[in-house]
Amino acid sequence: MVFRSWSAWLGAIVLIGVCQVGVATGQKRVAMPEIVAHRGASYDAPENTLASVNLAWKRKAPSVEIDVYLSRDKRVVVYHDKTTKRIGGRDREVKDQTLEELRQLDVGSWKSPRYKGEQVPTLEEVLETVPARSRLFIEIKAGVEIVPHVVEILKQWRHTHKRAVVIAFSFDVASSIKKVLPGIPVYWLVNFEKSKQDGSWGPEVDSVIRRTKEAGLDGLNTNYTPLLTRELVARVHAEGLGYYVWTVNDPADARTLREIGIDGITTDRPAWLRQQMRDGG
Repeated sequence: MVFRSWSAWLGAIVLIGVCQVGVATGQKRVAMPEIVAHRGASYDAPENTLASVNLAWKRKAPSVEIDVYLSRDKRVVVYHDKTTKRIGGRDREVKDQTLEELRQLDVGSWKSPRYKGEQVPTLEEVLETVPARSRLFIEIKAGVEIVPHVVEILKQWRHTHKRAVVIAFSFDVASSIKKVLPGIPVYWLVNFEKSKQDGSWGPEVDSVIRRTKEAGLDGLNTNYTPLLTRELVARVHAEGLGYYVWTVNDPADARTLREIGIDGITTDRPAWLRQQMRDGG
């Protein structure tokens, strides 16, 4: 190797020295967790709309998370809240409205005038946006009554086994999906809360891990709390389960989660958070 200048030679020596220190101290680069765009790129676009989902894909989010309910006419629609009041301005439950009625709602203007006219999409419409080598996390908000309808849609989608993930707070829903579609990753959403009476955390961790394992689920997807430690993640991994966390928008928290071995992080700002994690080391 020929160096054309003193500065180039010195730079090479410094680089070699840094690499040798890294090897000597046993340092290694920690893998970047899978970044999941919460309801699409929901920091900048109206949540759970095609605009939000497509913006997330445009910004190279590896995965997108959406929420689904069952409409009155048995269509699987993408929406988060139980009622359409907050976003659509109509104080009725999603399950009591037909797809046609839901389509009448403007679910974009609340975010910005530029999104006026955004409609409630169906699961099928969102599935068609998923790029190759990307994944769609489908959070089921309804009860077991929605399961046959979601299953039928996923069976018909040609990319299901490579691009679909199902998540649910309902253990019955999660386990039901897994029984019918064993080849699809299914994660149990768990919200750990600290008791105001005695300071204990619930639900009990051992029980959560045991039930997840017994049901053949693929892992946990929990909120970010002080309960979440390197040791807990290691316990979950030792059982052959994955561990995802929601909803994290602080770069320092995200870096901590990467260091303790979390598999994925759900965030409202996927591109920004990923860049912040890279810039921060």
